[in-house]
Amino acid sequence: MHKIIISPGYFAPIDMFAAFLQADEVFWEVEDHYQKQTYRNRQYIYGPNGKLLLNIPIDHQTRRSHSPKYKEVKIENEYAWQRTHWRSLQTAYRNSPFFEFYEHELIDLYQKKFDYLLDFNFACVHALKSCLQINKTEQTTKEYLFEEELKPDYKDFRSLIIAKRAPSTDLKEYEQVFQEKYGFYANLSVLDLLFNLGPESLSYLSKVDF
Repeated sequence: MHKIIISPGYFAPIDMFAAFLQADEVFWEVEDHYQKQTYRNRQYIYGPNGKLLLNIPIDHQTRRSHSPKYKEVKIENEYAWQRTHWRSLQTAYRNSPFFEFYEHELIDLYQKKFDYLLDFNFACVHALKSCLQINKTEQTTKEYLFEEELKPDYKDFRSLIIAKRAPSTDLKEYEQVFQEKYGFYANLSVLDLLFNLGPESLSYLSKVDF
């Protein structure tokens, strides 16, 4: 039994979602502390001008709080970030092979208000599972365990949430919308893979080596 512990992110990068897909059982880390510079509130997509950051604003009280827990972090909804992000996705991927095929599964995420970042990120996970028809055993953690406290049959992928890191593995190239202009960008948001490869994303993700 291949079990992993991993943190939910905002349409996480490809290597993170590959780890999720390949696991037999997933434990979502929800008892950790919120950190800046992570994929908890950001994703990178391939826009008309190259790599583009989409960042979810965090409310002022959370930013002032000393080391809040991830599940306590609220989104700053004074800004029209959802509309901006959806328009950016449309601009980046409307000419991709599968954007129109999946947009109805995703657009509600950018129209419904979410108060907590963790709730929104879990909604992103569920949307991806629906798009790719994934059925998997999932649980959330009840307490935070350090790596040395984990059982031997668990693999710890929580560090993949850190944005300032290299991909955890070599990723095979696939055709991207603006690749002729700027070349291939590896390990973007899993949405980049989904919109470009569609159902073949499952095969791609299953072959990622760790």
